[in-house]
Amino acid sequence: MSSEKLDNLIEERTTQLERANRERHEELAESHRLPEAPREPEGERCQLALEGTGDSIWDWNIVTGAIDLDGYWTVMLGYEPAEIDFNFDWWFNRIHKEDIPAFEAALNAYLEGREKWYELEYRMQTKTGEWKWIWARGQCVARDEQNQPLRLLGTHRDITARKIAEDKLRQERDLLNGIMQTSVAAITVVDAGGKIIFANERSQEVLGLTQGELVDCLYNAPEWKITDFEGGPFPEEQLPFRQVMATGTPIFDVQHAIEWGDGTRKYLSINGAPLIDSSGAIARVVLSITDITDRLRVEEQLLHDALHDALTGLPNRILFVERVEHALKLSKRHQDYLFAVLFLDLDRFKVVNDSLGHRIGDQLLVAIARELERCLRNTDTVARLGGDEFTILLEDINDLKDATKVAERIQKILKSPFIVEGHEVFTSASIGIALSSTGYDCAEDLLRDADIAMYRAKELGKARHEVFDKVMHASALKLLQLENDLRRALERQEFEVYYQPITSLFTGTLTGFEALLRWHHPTQGLVSPLEFIPVAEETGLILPLGRWVLHEACRQLHTWHTQFPMTEPLKISVNLSGKQLKELEFIEQIDQILEKTGLDGRFLKLEITESVLMDNADTATKMLLQLRARNIQLSVDDFGTGYSSLSYLHRFPVNTLKIDRSFVSQMNPNDRNCEIVRTIVTLAHSLRMDVIAEGVETLEQLSELKLLKCEQGQGYFFSKPLTKEAAGKLLTQVPQW
Repeated sequence: MSSEKLDNLIEERTTQLERANRERHEELAESHRLPEAPREPEGERCQLALEGTGDSIWDWNIVTGAIDLDGYWTVMLGYEPAEIDFNFDWWFNRIHKEDIPAFEAALNAYLEGREKWYELEYRMQTKTGEWKWIWARGQCVARDEQNQPLRLLGTHRDITARKIAEDKLRQERDLLNGIMQTSVAAITVVDAGGKIIFANERSQEVLGLTQGELVDCLYNAPEWKITDFEGGPFPEEQLPFRQVMATGTPIFDVQHAIEWGDGTRKYLSINGAPLIDSSGAIARVVLSITDITDRLRVEEQLLHDALHDALTGLPNRILFVERVEHALKLSKRHQDYLFAVLFLDLDRFKVVNDSLGHRIGDQLLVAIARELERCLRNTDTVARLGGDEFTILLEDINDLKDATKVAERIQKILKSPFIVEGHEVFTSASIGIALSSTGYDCAEDLLRDADIAMYRAKELGKARHEVFDKVMHASALKLLQLENDLRRALERQEFEVYYQPITSLFTGTLTGFEALLRWHHPTQGLVSPLEFIPVAEETGLILPLGRWVLHEACRQLHTWHTQFPMTEPLKISVNLSGKQLKELEFIEQIDQILEKTGLDGRFLKLEITESVLMDNADTATKMLLQLRARNIQLSVDDFGTGYSSLSYLHRFPVNTLKIDRSFVSQMNPNDRNCEIVRTIVTLAHSLRMDVIAEGVETLEQLSELKLLKCEQGQGYFFSKPLTKEAAGKLLTQVPQW
């Protein structure tokens, strides 16, 4: 029932009651009580009509406090009629305490004429103790001569369900508002015309507006639209708002940039979804806009770091390989497209680090990187692979000469010293060149071949360049196969120790043997130590090989001591690698080998080249002193071929100098080699060392060495290296020379 109809019914009822009141005015004046008005048939019809709306009727005698409630009231509150005391106090006591002030204020406002209706919402307690929300509305139906209200008549409606729904809606609205206001994204609601009708606080920061500007855009400038912010690389029809309006489907992570007048740019990621009205049309569009500027910058920095060297800022291996791959694709599409890869390794860079420190070494690398950039075209690429290795990609060259000219230009630049923190530093580089015309399918193959050519340049004297050819590749493959076979050889027991006699030049008697490693390859036969020892050194396999040789030689000598006792027991000489000398456990290994084999340490002589001694002078001195403390003898091998410092030589606890075969084998009376040998013998004796001459092959050489008072010798004149069986047979004889 509409409010207007209800008002008419109430006015009609009021007229009826006023007529009854006039008839009983005198009686009411004496008793101050108003009798209950009789229900007219029309009033009953009104009651039925009201009950049909779900409302209940109340009739309140203000003078007596009596309240007349219809039956629906009892249903609403859960009471039986007999349980209700129809007076104001009973009713008032069931109003929620928090709502009493509102009740009194509404009543007073009506009674004082400030409101046309008595109307309010409040809670009442049911029989079960629950609270129901009541909407009450009424008017005065009787007044005294002073126009004071005597009775109020009105309706009650149970609005509990509505209040619960409103409360739930409010909670959801508060939750949504909290989410929107605390979101890191700018959330805007746009109508179908593109006007913003809502924007959270984050919007002002993301969209680049102050709070005042944003408010002005929202409320005072209805022509302002979200599309004003959608400048960027997209066609207009692809702008986020227009995409949603055109397709009616959500969009996700549409990215573009906003650029301001000062040139600054902000990158945004936009999600959008349509809000559909009851007719199925798009009424609004919700846009969630995230500022991804910082994220993109971090991603760009991470990508840059992943593809560039941290020290020099040059491209790293990953980026360099990518560019070589791209050049390969171009060469496949265009037959006349030629490019080259240069592999550059600094010569003796380790000396800079060891002498001046890694900080100076790093600054030198940076300076070299800048020089390399300056001597290349913008289309070329220079990269640092790590350490002191650089690579260069020369794109679209005419022929090999272009690549060699760049290599020569680099060599010329490196001839000038670099000034680093006041230090004048000289360096050079070995450069390998691989040309694309050789026919490649993989960038890594180009790098590999340029690397092979670079190593060939180092072998040929450094500070030069070499161009890769097929012979180098075959050699590299052979070397790789040799390394693979070498790794398995020790497990397969393919090694054998040979023994070359060492003889006293004064008595002609055997004084000992030098243990020499031999490799019996299953398919290649006997492999020269000159081939596999450098590979073993480079790969680190020299360490297990060295331990095995040392153990085998000591074991064999102890066996010969037992089988062939002599007045002066034989000694065994074993070559020692520089890598073994650096092992922290080397002394412990020596002790274990001597203990296991039962050999007395005074019969073991370790041979060390002078280059190894000079490269590790301080470390070598400490290690050699520990060996001498165990009565182990020490010998400097190949003396005269290295760069010994006499100031260091006397500090080493060395027993013997071995003259290199290159001097002995070409020694003739009164020639230069003979004088060198004489000088070495004299030097050794002055340092209280004895001398062994290697490479003795003729009687003349033997005679000359005797004249020079060289104590011992070895070489083919006495015997070639022997197997352990042949050496054992030699010990049964008494050789005389």
